[in-house]
Amino acid sequence: MTVTEPDENGAPADRRAQKLITGPGILLLWLYGVMVVGAVSRSAVQISTDFGRAPLAYSLSALAGLVYGFITYSLVRGGDTARRAALVCCAAELVGVLGVGAWTLAEPSAFPDATVWSDFGMGYLFIPVILPVTAIFWLRRARRAAPR
Repeated sequence: MTVTEPDENGAPADRRAQKLITGPGILLLWLYGVMVVGAVSRSAVQISTDFGRAPLAYSLSALAGLVYGFITYSLVRGGDTARRAALVCCAAELVGVLGVGAWTLAEPSAFPDATVWSDFGMGYLFIPVILPVTAIFWLRRARRAAPR
């Protein structure tokens, strides 16, 4: 077994060999960063000013912000473990977007105010439903492209 030295930034060889923010990954990182700011800002204002009006909607927006933040962190961190964690979070995000999107269409009265994932992310130009699908494809491709 050979041991490789960390790179100049101290990153272990497995993370150095599998950067996730190259090529299209840079765009994913940027979009997830924007979504973190949007979802966290929105939920923080809504929760602090009018939580009683729509606690479920505002809590779901806060949850979406946390998920986006973790995915952003995983993309920056790189490596196989971070890639797998990001894949799991992207799958959970997609399930959340589809579930909440369908719920808001089927029973609009359950959501007196919109969430980030309402109507499949229509308030965010459908980015919440497109982003996890795109990220899953990118992360799976990054796994296949990683040196073995």
